[in-house]
Amino acid sequence: MALSNSQYDAIMRAYGQQQFKNRHEQEKRIEEVYRKIPVIKELDDFISTSAVASARRLLEGDRGALKDLRNEIADLREQKGVLLKAAGFSADYMEMRYRCQDCKDTGYSDGTKCHCFRQFEMKYLYAQSNIEQIIAVENFNNFSYEYFDHTRVVPVLNRTVRQYMEQVVETCQCFVRGFSAEHGNLLFTGPTGVGKTFLTNCIAKELIDRYYSVIYLSANDLFEVFSKNRFDYQDEEDMKGMYQYILDCDLLIIDDLGTELNNSFTSSELFYCINERLNSSKSTIISTNHPINELRDRYTERVTSRLISRYTVIPLYGDDIRIRKKEKRVN
Repeated sequence: MALSNSQYDAIMRAYGQQQFKNRHEQEKRIEEVYRKIPVIKELDDFISTSAVASARRLLEGDRGALKDLRNEIADLREQKGVLLKAAGFSADYMEMRYRCQDCKDTGYSDGTKCHCFRQFEMKYLYAQSNIEQIIAVENFNNFSYEYFDHTRVVPVLNRTVRQYMEQVVETCQCFVRGFSAEHGNLLFTGPTGVGKTFLTNCIAKELIDRYYSVIYLSANDLFEVFSKNRFDYQDEEDMKGMYQYILDCDLLIIDDLGTELNNSFTSSELFYCINERLNSSKSTIISTNHPINELRDRYTERVTSRLISRYTVIPLYGDDIRIRKKEKRVN
């Protein structure tokens, strides 16, 4: 799941293109100002001339040259600011503008990958896992209540499955609306085909569109990353990067928890992942075919206690939607 060399190169080319665009747009703004306020060009030319003269003085041993230059430049910039404001421009109109102020559109800040670089990485990771194609179809706009039964009241719900799903969808949309402030977590339970994965994809689509970082992994893929991070020393740096993305992304989706081979390693790694994300206020969505009592038997008490106390548990009911769709096509 790590970036390939070609993907990394593509990201860096995108940064290079952005830097070129930044310079081009700055040059256009400068030309506009020079055209409307010619005296500002004279001031800029004078600043350049003064810098050359001060450099010559420094080479000749004049230690006061740098201080004089700074004072002179500060005075000239103040004059420029007054002239720009009088002409209706902002004081920084001629300055370079960046899409990301933290890294100045280089991709790196203080020697490490910037958060905007991480967003680029997530985009390629989405493409690798095909989630972009999936969420183009599985989203709230395409969600239909047609295949949920509305004729029979389910005793445990005291309503029909369709009425219940309307409430569930509203809960999911509330999760999206409050995502940045509430840092919530969801646990979908229920048999195969009742809409667990579709709902997680709906949420993923909404948050990706809002530029949050989302990683979607099946339980098998998740524990494969954990295993390679722990035991496989090939591509160690890339694997540690992916492991860190799992802990740091805005939303982690774990699909089909319980389908993986269960042992003490998976239980301990699952607890660590869940606990770390809770401690750092990062949201997680888990879907599973197992009800809570079976999860308690399958994993440790520590895992299930975190799920019960810190996750909104949403059990789903009804018939297998895929079967209902097939029956409808036949009829």
